[in-house]
Amino acid sequence: MDDEPPTEDMFGGEEDKNKNKAEAAYSGKNIRVLKGLEPVRLRPGMYIGGTDERALHHLFAEVIDNSMDEAVAGHASRIEVDLNAEGYLTVTDNGRGIPIDSHPDPEFKGKSTLEVIMTELHSGGKFDSDAYETSGGLHGVGVSVVNALADHLIVEVARSKEIYRQEFSRGVPQGKLVKIGDTPNRRGTKLSFHPDPEIFGPKARFKPARIFRMARAKAYLQPGVEIRWSCDPSLVEKLDAVPSEAVFHFPGGLADFLAETMGKKARVVPEIFAGRTEKSSGHGRVEWAVAWSPSGFGEADSLIRSYANTVPTAGGGTHEAGLRAALTKGLRAYADLSGMGKKAGIVTPDDVMGSAGALISVFISEPQFQGQTKDRLSNAGVTRIVENAVRDPFDIWLGSRPKEATQLLEWVIEKAEARIKRRKQRDISRKSATKRLRLPGKLADCSNKDAAGTELFIVEGDSAGGSAKQARNRKTQAILPLKGKILNVESASADKISRNAEINDLSTALGVGIGKKFDIEDLRYERVIIMTDADVDGAHIAALLITFFFRYMPELLEQGRLYMALPPLFRITQGGKSIYASDEAHKNELLATEFAGRGKIEIGRFKGLGEMMPAQLKETTMNPESRTLARITVDEENMPSTEALVQTLMGKRADLRYQFIQDNAEFVEDLDV
Repeated sequence: MDDEPPTEDMFGGEEDKNKNKAEAAYSGKNIRVLKGLEPVRLRPGMYIGGTDERALHHLFAEVIDNSMDEAVAGHASRIEVDLNAEGYLTVTDNGRGIPIDSHPDPEFKGKSTLEVIMTELHSGGKFDSDAYETSGGLHGVGVSVVNALADHLIVEVARSKEIYRQEFSRGVPQGKLVKIGDTPNRRGTKLSFHPDPEIFGPKARFKPARIFRMARAKAYLQPGVEIRWSCDPSLVEKLDAVPSEAVFHFPGGLADFLAETMGKKARVVPEIFAGRTEKSSGHGRVEWAVAWSPSGFGEADSLIRSYANTVPTAGGGTHEAGLRAALTKGLRAYADLSGMGKKAGIVTPDDVMGSAGALISVFISEPQFQGQTKDRLSNAGVTRIVENAVRDPFDIWLGSRPKEATQLLEWVIEKAEARIKRRKQRDISRKSATKRLRLPGKLADCSNKDAAGTELFIVEGDSAGGSAKQARNRKTQAILPLKGKILNVESASADKISRNAEINDLSTALGVGIGKKFDIEDLRYERVIIMTDADVDGAHIAALLITFFFRYMPELLEQGRLYMALPPLFRITQGGKSIYASDEAHKNELLATEFAGRGKIEIGRFKGLGEMMPAQLKETTMNPESRTLARITVDEENMPSTEALVQTLMGKRADLRYQFIQDNAEFVEDLDV
């Protein structure tokens, strides 16, 4: 028996034959090489974070950042922003102008430097420290990405008393760079573009109010620059407080910005703590403005905005950390000098920055951002640069006004004491909530006592709840299954809402009251995540929950604490390869790209979260390292329209919903969910 020759079955011969066929079918023809700006059009989300309204307006940020870099470098003093009735946005500066000479690289023989900059990723003057000592453009992809995502773009450059022009469409030159005339007095760059409806949708339009605010903010960040705003009157007639023309010039910089933002709001200390440093060797330039208000800032407790080389960093970063450290250490040092050091020992940076309006702007060489959208500054050394720049002026500011400084210190200590008291109450609340809801199919709490880093997943039904409980991280993730669809609070009476068991359980699990009794400080979790099936019923349940939070816990949305989990709808398998698809369109895209070769393809559709194995649910939907979450927020500037939309879609009047469907049916592309 031992001497018998091996047979095909012993080696899985038939299976090997199939594998060999699959390998033969997978060849170079299946490998697509994306050239020029093709990657941007194929995956715009990788470059501007998506194709929604925020991403659309990010195109303007990329263009004006280039003009601001010219201003920061001392080459431009004026920037003009114009939005016309056809939706074209134009940014003009009086800087040096994009170079129009032939590019020296042999690879680009016959092309002007301007064309290379507009059509090649990772090109531009931001890589050359001799051209820009500090700049907002780090990756060299900004203006080329705008070009790729515009159906029409025009660049005019005035250099050496001559004007040159070149046009593009979807990143493709529509002709060579040509001289169109002479100009004895003009210099700089003028770039006009129209966003591509194929990318952003047929109804995508720039919002004048948003562009207006973005342009004005830039003027505050560079006191020497003047920004002129203009907008077609037909666009601003429908909006409030947006003039058709304006000039922004703020010599006071961030101090002016903060004073205007605060308006007549009461301050703990009347005077704004503000200052700026000039660039020292290798240490960049820092500007700041800070004030404290006992009433906070609207719905938010504090208002903290940061910028790096004029680029807004909504995610904060090392420059914010430096400011927090300087202010906290400064107050503690003053407490030691004034005999209040023991009391100030409980003060944290959050206590100092709570109810503060703080603006910090840095100009540094080689900024390091997280992501192309530059959401967060990550240069490690900037923390120390900012702390050193702010600390001494803050010590002097406190010491020169002892009465106001003591008032500020006592106010911060009171906040710290209140925080400690609330934390103790939350610990008690957590224990009572767990005890009350420790029932089959109810709250499975996490073990962390502190809210920081914890998440509550709200899921539909016990089946999904069972899978989620097995997939979760027990230390930081809690699961609360709900029975079916929660009450529609938009069309229910207050009495009915107060008696609803699911709403009461949800409120208790979160540790907060609803409506006027809601206090964000009592929230037992850092994030609240709605996790429903990827189908129509799941979407309906999510809409009901979002409506509830919007009406009775709006601070969750305003502070960015509410999220939607995005579970996949399909699992595609071919051989040993498996990829999850979020929806029908994503499935078709994967089939056309990732699974284009031969071989049996198996497509599994998840009817619900309960059908997913815990390991699958963890990998695709719950693990922070591999999942995707959608943050649910509200546009406070368009609150009336948001209110009207919620009333239309979730209110009692069916005729309004019917009319909405009729008006928007043409925009529905795929109902297979």
